[in-house]
Amino acid sequence: MSKLNLKGIFPPIPTPFIKGKVAYDKLASNVEKWGKTGIRGFVVLGSNGEYVYLSEEEKREAVKTVVNAAPGDMIIIVGAGCESTVETIRLTQDCSKLGAHAALIVTPSYYGGQMNAKALIKHYTTIADDSSIPIVLYNVPKFTHINLGVDIAARLSKHPNIIGIKDSSGNVNQLGEYLNNVDEDFNVLVGTAGALLGALTLGCAGGILALANVAPESCVKIFNLVQDGNIEEAKKLQLKMIPVNKAITATYGISGLKAALDMVGYFGGETRLPLLPLTEDEKREIEEILEKGLSGYRKTFSARG
Repeated sequence: MSKLNLKGIFPPIPTPFIKGKVAYDKLASNVEKWGKTGIRGFVVLGSNGEYVYLSEEEKREAVKTVVNAAPGDMIIIVGAGCESTVETIRLTQDCSKLGAHAALIVTPSYYGGQMNAKALIKHYTTIADDSSIPIVLYNVPKFTHINLGVDIAARLSKHPNIIGIKDSSGNVNQLGEYLNNVDEDFNVLVGTAGALLGALTLGCAGGILALANVAPESCVKIFNLVQDGNIEEAKKLQLKMIPVNKAITATYGISGLKAALDMVGYFGGETRLPLLPLTEDEKREIEEILEKGLSGYRKTFSARG
């Protein structure tokens, strides 16, 4: 049986809040809009979804909302990673029953000193053995302070139910090493939009990118240009996107991402405490960056009033 193909662009979608509560209707509305932009599918409950701040009930309801609102041909990947193996299996199975197509499993990190190769291989193998949907590894060292080594990824890629890795390290060299060492049909996905062009030209299947929430069409266009061999045009667009990506990820984080969403016609809404909203000056700075980086931005913003 061939593994699920994850070729394309996936936004790791934010969870909208109004007065501290999840706004499921706004989530559904966003999903319907994103579904018309050429993306391959959605990642629910990723880092940009503030999954660490959601209750179990909220997580399940968010997954159900996205599954119901997404076009039928879209792939739904759910961030089901918990600190313990047993809880990860439980959440993964619940998400499978709700209609998820694959589970994105972050490296457990609280007892980071003990998360050696043996522990991580055991963790992921046990989950994959017990899961009715395929597993995607999630390497995000800036949050976990653990880097999923090439040797670990290569070994896990041989498991029939582990189909890929999202690498958010930003290290293009490591992406290349993954590609050199994992099984041929294993999906290597870049998790940093600043490295999208480099990753695609190396042969990555696609990307799970925060930028794809704000500028999905541009991310899809870079992907399509590379597939068509038009590297020069892809390079121009990639360079134009770098300041936008920096503002909504490295500089202002999820608060910046949500503010940008409000500015481009989606619903960003609030973050959940302890994350704080942006100041008015910070919002103005993001607005200026969007004006320079996104074609058609001013028209969209004006239409929202």
